[in-house]
Amino acid sequence: MTSETFTQVRKRLGNSIVSALNNETLAYIAKRLLQAAITLLLASALCFTITQLAPGNYLDKYQEMPQISPETIAQLREEFGLDKPVIQQYWIWLKQIVTEGDFGFSFENRRPVAELLWERVPPTLLLAFSSLIVTWAIAIPMGIIAAVNQNKLLDRVLQVFSYTGQGFPAFITALLLLYVAQKTSPLFPVGGMTSIEFPDLSLGGKIADLAWHMILPTLALSLTSFAGLQRLMRGQLLDVLRQDYIQTARAKGLPENRVIYVHALRNAVNPLITLLGFEFAGLLGGAFITENFFNWPGLGKLVLQAVRQEDLYLVMASLMLGAVMLIVGNLLADLLLKVVDPRIKLENLK
Repeated sequence: MTSETFTQVRKRLGNSIVSALNNETLAYIAKRLLQAAITLLLASALCFTITQLAPGNYLDKYQEMPQISPETIAQLREEFGLDKPVIQQYWIWLKQIVTEGDFGFSFENRRPVAELLWERVPPTLLLAFSSLIVTWAIAIPMGIIAAVNQNKLLDRVLQVFSYTGQGFPAFITALLLLYVAQKTSPLFPVGGMTSIEFPDLSLGGKIADLAWHMILPTLALSLTSFAGLQRLMRGQLLDVLRQDYIQTARAKGLPENRVIYVHALRNAVNPLITLLGFEFAGLLGGAFITENFFNWPGLGKLVLQAVRQEDLYLVMASLMLGAVMLIVGNLLADLLLKVVDPRIKLENLK
């Protein structure tokens, strides 16, 4: 690609982004944020109700300890606010979030929930984003290759590979990768986010060490996510290649690469972008499982512990975080769809 062509592509992309960020887009974002606030309110009430339906509470384990007196348990129940009616507990918790940004207190860790989340969210998001990039980097090219070579040997091999990947859940893939890490040690780290000597490394060394520890967890998430995306890419591209305007472009003598990668791919990728928000939320959930296998210091182990201990407000915060990520992912997917295809009207997106 010449420098002149690169400049034209860059200008075209910049113009698309600028044209997308107009009054229509800003109004759409404001509307979606208002809808998100209502959705989160309803989701919080539902999640709080579900958590209360679970038998018992955090203090049940102390009631079975003879060395702890009933007076101490009653004092703890009052301290944690568990002596109040459920509706009042929910109202106090919601009011603290809106007025103070306080998501409650972790019973087990004896620390504010917000502090715990701020410590654990970045590693989980790092793992989820890296997996999302790797997933798309694998699935999109494989889907294109399979569509271009429809019903040929390469297409059949890729379909077998896709079905095999789709049949492996995240925890099975994680176990297999751990086995590979043990057999090839010290080629890959078995667990953790950094090495022991991480604080003494240079900036470049720290980045390389972190990337080295991310290889296996990222693969564990990506290998279970790319299969469905690859099949969808293949199906969408095959459908677009059968359209009349593609046949017209070929009849005009346009190069096949231009027909596929400029005319067909641009329309075929739109449904995949729509699924981006749901896929990101799904990767966040899958990261919880993977983190426990690779001892990754993210939300996974913290949330699992909170569920086991019935740590009410930590469980609530993690559930709400998942809802926020789903809403944000869908909003970003809609805006990206507008950038990729300016013909799309945001008000028509549901």
